[in-house]
Amino acid sequence: MLSNDRRPPRVPRTTLADTLLERLTGTYAQAADPVRAKAMAAYMKDVAPFLGIPTPQRRELSKAVTKDTPRPSESDCAALALGCWRLPEREYQYFAVDYLRRHVSRCSSGFLPVVRHLIVTVPWWDTVDLLAAHTVGPLVAADPAPAAVMDEWIGDEDLWLARTALLHQLRYKDATDADRLFAYCRRQAGHPDFFLRKAIGWALREYAKTDPGAVRAFVEAERGSLSPLSVREALKNL
Repeated sequence: MLSNDRRPPRVPRTTLADTLLERLTGTYAQAADPVRAKAMAAYMKDVAPFLGIPTPQRRELSKAVTKDTPRPSESDCAALALGCWRLPEREYQYFAVDYLRRHVSRCSSGFLPVVRHLIVTVPWWDTVDLLAAHTVGPLVAADPAPAAVMDEWIGDEDLWLARTALLHQLRYKDATDADRLFAYCRRQAGHPDFFLRKAIGWALREYAKTDPGAVRAFVEAERGSLSPLSVREALKNL
């Protein structure tokens, strides 16, 4: 079974990651807007400081950062992501999330400990949800081994790991392991935290686009244990 390693991963050094980080910090710093940064940080409950770069501008700047660079290896992805997470401003972590989404096919299941570190370090929905659906999800889909780690994460005391386990199949559609999805929802049905209750409803609502009957039957069977929020979100489009 793939290890659910809780130790911080070693930050590798690669030429590509060093180049990207140097370009990134120089490019983003020039576009910083302190006034907008305060508003953006407040919107995200001050989980991290911001540079104040709006998303459309940030993505245009990111294209310049990555222009004419080669496709990364798994080590490059790890070095870049971990390097971004060591920088204080949130936009650097957004860059890493977008980069991993674009290059997740270059990574194996052995990359999962790196993603775990990203999820539990400065965690909030803005990075966790994208990592769940667009990095963890593809890693699990490509290799059956990480599914066992999801079985561990769903019961983890860290709610962001549990939320990731709930959401990692968001884009699976017909490939969804419904038994696993329903078991995860049942496992966390009584959790008091808003983010887990919301994730249960969101995961069910997304799967309902593929099999509405199965979701409706599950909700009816578990209505006594599911929170009203989870039920409302699950049945929103049914």
